Amino acid sequence: MASADKNIYFIVIAKPSMGFIEAGEICFIDKDLHAEWKKGNNTNPLPVSCMGKAMHTDIDILLLRPLSLRSAEFLLALESNKERMVALSDPKALEEASNLSFNSQVYVEYKGKWLKGVIRYIGNINSCIFGHITGVFFGVELLGEDTGKGQNDGSFLRKTYFTCPQNSGIFAPFTRIKPVDHKPLASPLSTHSSPFMASTEPLNVGDRVTFFGDKNAHHGMVMDIKDSPDGKMVLISTDKDEEGKQGGELLVPLDCVIKEELLNKDETEKMDTSQSPDMGGVPHSEEISVGSLVQFIVGKKIAYGIVRWIGFLPGYPEKSVLLEVEEGKGVSDGTYKGKQYFKCPPQSGIFVKLSTCRPDDRFSDAKEKGFNGNSDKTSAYVDEENVPPISTEDVAKRLIGQMKGIQGHCNSCYMDSALFSVFSCSSVLDSLLFKSTQDQKIQNILLKNIVNPLRKHGFVPDCSVMNLRKQLQNRERCPTYTTDEKDPEEFLSLIMQEILSLDPPLKLCSQSESGHKEQSCYYYQIFMDYNHHLVLPTVQQLLEHSFFSNSLKLAEVPACLILTMPRSGKSFKMFPKIIPSTELDITGLLADGPQPCVLCGQLANEECAECFRDALFSDTGFKYFCLKCSTQVHSHKQRRCHKTRSLHLPQGFSQSSGTDSRTPPREKLELFAVLCIETSHYVSFVKYGPRDTDWIFFDSMADRVGESNGYNIPEVRACPEVGQYLHMSLAQLANKVPREMEGVAKRLFCDGYMYLYQSKSMSLYR
Repeated sequence: MASADKNIYFIVIAKPSMGFIEAGEICFIDKDLHAEWKKGNNTNPLPVSCMGKAMHTDIDILLLRPLSLRSAEFLLALESNKERMVALSDPKALEEASNLSFNSQVYVEYKGKWLKGVIRYIGNINSCIFGHITGVFFGVELLGEDTGKGQNDGSFLRKTYFTCPQNSGIFAPFTRIKPVDHKPLASPLSTHSSPFMASTEPLNVGDRVTFFGDKNAHHGMVMDIKDSPDGKMVLISTDKDEEGKQGGELLVPLDCVIKEELLNKDETEKMDTSQSPDMGGVPHSEEISVGSLVQFIVGKKIAYGIVRWIGFLPGYPEKSVLLEVEEGKGVSDGTYKGKQYFKCPPQSGIFVKLSTCRPDDRFSDAKEKGFNGNSDKTSAYVDEENVPPISTEDVAKRLIGQMKGIQGHCNSCYMDSALFSVFSCSSVLDSLLFKSTQDQKIQNILLKNIVNPLRKHGFVPDCSVMNLRKQLQNRERCPTYTTDEKDPEEFLSLIMQEILSLDPPLKLCSQSESGHKEQSCYYYQIFMDYNHHLVLPTVQQLLEHSFFSNSLKLAEVPACLILTMPRSGKSFKMFPKIIPSTELDITGLLADGPQPCVLCGQLANEECAECFRDALFSDTGFKYFCLKCSTQVHSHKQRRCHKTRSLHLPQGFSQSSGTDSRTPPREKLELFAVLCIETSHYVSFVKYGPRDTDWIFFDSMADRVGESNGYNIPEVRACPEVGQYLHMSLAQLANKVPREMEGVAKRLFCDGYMYLYQSKSMSLYR
């Protein structure tokens, strides 16, 4: 911390006109350098370094607000710049957080509720260090009736910071912590949860503000702040009046006003509904009800949302609606003036006038046809430009939310989940999209109607998938392709083998006394004999046991490995839970190639099939030995009858024991998607980035609007909790009750059916 004390810290309170710095970023400058700057012409920009950026940046001092070291650490714990700007508006919260210490009794917010506990840890909980300092979190142990309502036992990502009973620990930033003598009455987001971003920060005469009048969002300057029987009122000199003409003075409630410096330009435009769509005299509001998909104008752009509430807000004569929009594009969590109208994620709700909304016209063609696949008007959903998979950085803004992913319709979930898993964030099978083929029509539909729109816009309407199903039905002379559910492996095999004639990605080598026989396939079904002791298996163990019992090896490293598990819906599950192996080590599964000795790690010369099930060795891996270790292992009376097999070593490796000490390289595949099914509905998980928490969950039929003439709402949600469970030991996972697992993790561990692995070196865009 000594090095950190040599710096002065600031927060950027407004976006500079040049560069890539945003409001809410934390920056610092060495005290000596700052002193030199003050001695000179201090009207020059201040040369500061922003956290997480290598180069220093010159920023106007008027755009910087000084921070204490502790305040900077607290603000760094918040995930986004927007959160920091909102938190900055409550200096009392920062002061209260600075006064907290170990064993302080506090309230901590978790899942929208304030729970009572005691502080057991104050400090950093991740490896991300911003410059010289880290974000400071509070570790809280829940007490009394709130015991067991938390998220951990004082551990985070396999590191223990304090100890407490299971599910009684919570790590939280200061914005979710309040001293016990200051119990919050509402959500911790209440300071910015009104649709007009009401601020608790004191206003001063001359401040530029954004506010709502009787109809629309407006802007102006504070002239005076007055007390009234209804609370504080702000006298504002407006830029424009309600008719759009030169403004005058307007008296506005304080909780409907926010300083413009706390809003970036996009948010200000987001609140401006004055440029409402021209309704043309058509009473669209009669078509809109709770659950409707609608479009409205934000700034100068069309935005889309789902109606969650319709009614009259206090003080506003015109009927309003609460819309749930993509997270980060709203200004509310569904609360207005302390009242919760609908619970939605923070910054995902926005209140607008009902008259400014109209039905979402992106689906009007399909809706007119009852979403039954009869519409051939798919030209609006064609993207000619080829698009690479969605990058890790773009997943949050392009994929997360409702009406994202691929829209389901009429038992299409097997196809929706398979297509989303294979193409959204991976390019391993993109050769399907570009290879020369006789069936150009189906390939074009797959590429231009489904894959490109998914990657570019994050959404594919059901009519595009129905178009593909129709073509498959016509080609295969199968009358049920547009109506019945199929298996995803059946669909993928049909596309790869019968339609686009892709070379099989998987080449197997069967070993028998009569010699080796090679066979090719598009996926591998794991078959297990009952002569095993696996209880809570990993995918690695299942694949190895299946290969062993069927005398199989891999002839070469596959670019894509698709595995299906030993189960059939809910009627048969060999294992109640399967642990996904995020990395699949296939070194020992290769028929030819150097193998490491399981004991010493040096080049192996022999394989012993009978040692595979020997309790002396680990539960994973075929058993290969160098000559020296093989002699020692098989000198035991229990193994003297074992028959070993000499390995064929590649050219350049020595056959003699002890003369070649090179460690053979490991061949590994990485998991990029899992398809799950509980009864008759497929969903999928996709690993979209390098971090343990980079997982998303996709359901093409997560919600529905209407009945027989309605349509499904697909949803993609982040599920970082998956990474938490994948890091647990087998003993911990065995003790986890599935229904008590957080989020959607239970479905990954209990319902896994198809696992998709890829070789990163074979990806098309790398």
